Amino acid sequence: MISKKNVSLKAFNTFGLEAKAGSFYNTRKREDLLEALKTIRSDNQKLTILGGGSNILLTRDIEGAVIKNSIPGKEILEETADFVKVKFGAGENWHECVLYALQNDWGGIENLSLIPGTMGAAPMQNIGAYGVEICNVFVELTALNIQTLQWEIFSKRDCNFGYRESVFKNTKKGQYIIVDVTLKLTKVNHTIDYSYGAISDVLKSEGIDKPTIQDVSNAVIQIRKSKLPDPKDIGNAGSFFKNPTIDKIDYEGLKAEFSSIPGYELPEDKVKVPAAWLIEQCGWKGTTKNKVGVHKNQALVLVNHGGGTGNELWELALEIQKSVADKFGIDLHPEVNII
Repeated sequence: MISKKNVSLKAFNTFGLEAKAGSFYNTRKREDLLEALKTIRSDNQKLTILGGGSNILLTRDIEGAVIKNSIPGKEILEETADFVKVKFGAGENWHECVLYALQNDWGGIENLSLIPGTMGAAPMQNIGAYGVEICNVFVELTALNIQTLQWEIFSKRDCNFGYRESVFKNTKKGQYIIVDVTLKLTKVNHTIDYSYGAISDVLKSEGIDKPTIQDVSNAVIQIRKSKLPDPKDIGNAGSFFKNPTIDKIDYEGLKAEFSSIPGYELPEDKVKVPAAWLIEQCGWKGTTKNKVGVHKNQALVLVNHGGGTGNELWELALEIQKSVADKFGIDLHPEVNII
């Protein structure tokens, strides 16, 4: 375990924002995690957990302690002719885990290719893309109770997954540190989902009418690279806002006024509206304020052009929220965690 004082967090968040941690612990083992927590508690420090830093907006220095969860690991727990259950360490890079599955011809997470972040963060917000969510393949996870210092197992039901939500973002927020995640992946008869329009278009353009899971992954990577900037080139945290869900009757009212508004029907007379479309219609796409702005190719992505601050990004987000609410009567909610 590496422990340091007064550490810059610029390299540990994909926005590339300058902020400092009073103390910083990089943990790669369960034992290190326990030791760090005991030290932090004895010093009565406030605790913040970091994974890949791809889903946070730092608006200030962190006076207390920061734990960087870097616990690695890939372990096959069970394998049959049809499926495999694999336990991944929470510190593993998510996309590297997707590539690992593809190398073994294991299906189920290919649609989630190139999503930034770590395995431990994935179930926290029930990551999803192109018709697939991690809850579709989730088995269980192990987490450390910060108060009791006991290890606990969470089943799929325990996690209470929702759209970009889990119990770890709601009733149990800040109470646990996830150390490993177990997924169940298919070995044969993969459910290949390429119904999402953009994937289908890419496959069609390449003359692929019977895609493999690798083909779907390649298409997703191509789409994401064309729309989303690489944090190495320009600071960002991917999609900043969640796609809002509204009542069908409200959607029909908006459709009468804005005929081109897209929507995807959901159960219980709900409709999901793309946040990117709403933001773009309010004129934000490609705009810049000071050293931050909205990406030119994807209105859902806020960016740090270099030298911007977390407060500038948050002020921009609030302005975007207000303009969408004023124009469409729809409230946008951040997908990233604001610190």
